[in-house]
Amino acid sequence: MSEPFERIAVILHSDEQPAARETYGFTGGHGVVLEGQLLRPHGTRSGGTVFIFQHPTTTLNLLPLPTALAARGHHVLCGASRYPKNDAALILEKTVLDLGSWVRWAREVGGYDRVVLVGWSGGGALSLLYQAEALDPSITHTPAGDPVDVAGAGLKPADGVIFIAAHLSRAETLTEWIDPSVLDEADPGTRDRTFDIYADDAPHTPPYDADFVAEFREAQRARNRRISRWALEQLAVLRDAGGPEQERPFLVHRTMCDVRWLDPAVDPNDRKPNWCYLGDPRTVNVGPVGLARYTTLRSWLSQWSLDHSAGSGARNAARITEGPVLQIENSADDAVPATHNPIVREALATPDKSYEIIAGATHYYVGQPDHLRTCTEIIENWASERDLLIPARP
Repeated sequence: MSEPFERIAVILHSDEQPAARETYGFTGGHGVVLEGQLLRPHGTRSGGTVFIFQHPTTTLNLLPLPTALAARGHHVLCGASRYPKNDAALILEKTVLDLGSWVRWAREVGGYDRVVLVGWSGGGALSLLYQAEALDPSITHTPAGDPVDVAGAGLKPADGVIFIAAHLSRAETLTEWIDPSVLDEADPGTRDRTFDIYADDAPHTPPYDADFVAEFREAQRARNRRISRWALEQLAVLRDAGGPEQERPFLVHRTMCDVRWLDPAVDPNDRKPNWCYLGDPRTVNVGPVGLARYTTLRSWLSQWSLDHSAGSGARNAARITEGPVLQIENSADDAVPATHNPIVREALATPDKSYEIIAGATHYYVGQPDHLRTCTEIIENWASERDLLIPARP
């Protein structure tokens, strides 16, 4: 069945060269190459409004919301970062620059009159960080101390931001999911039985009492901080050595462990118990695709470190002092913690902020066409009320 829109490949290139190679393949050694898709309804060409989706690492051009918006006649640009589908060496500050490249292309090459960022899932915190830096430039270095001139990049604010099915940040979400029972990063089998909630003989089982949950959360924060301290120490060792080794990859075991998934009474919403967006949490906790499973010293500090990452959703929301922001929370979201959206809502400094909840909607709207349609209608109504929905020229 053919789609009611065409997919146009958009490729951007710059000569920027990282100090250490960050991506594999031909393009990784020839500057920065960004690959995207413009979903454009048949019979339209340019101008009007474009909705830009970017996630720090994944590609979004096949997900339900971008294609649903395009099917309803809107132009949608799904722009990948320089780290498509592989966040092992991802530097969050560079993904902000990548999003800036897509915004610039939309205005200067695509000829769009309105640019609206749609931050879905991990793209939500990225969109907040981008808009905050465009309004209030500040970043000149990564947490590892490497120069990255986000402040001098001339980022232009989007005309509006949509924060949908999105969490506070990669660092804060990982910290609430990392397994606190791990005592030795080199030996994930050495664990603190107190916090090993997936063990068959776990001493604590649902429903969890508030004191245990508080201790569990503190142990998660402690593990994140131990890894961060180690990463900083290792970078210092490499720099002092002065040799060719500039970066070091490492494994982070057991990063999908949350009391919420076993006990729906912890930060309740309408999610299914004993489940997370990747499946059975007991399986994904030790699987190959958990958050931060493969990373590097610099990447850990930039995107996963609770105390060092620039991605904090609340901190960046507080820096957005103008322009419209729409938040859409899915009440049965099995990926985004129920506590995160209210925190962003409270922190947003702009007076034009809207908040909508879609009851029963899951993270991806899989098998939920009615909820997906509700989401697109919310977006259209919000954008239309703010003169953000300009028709494309034929």
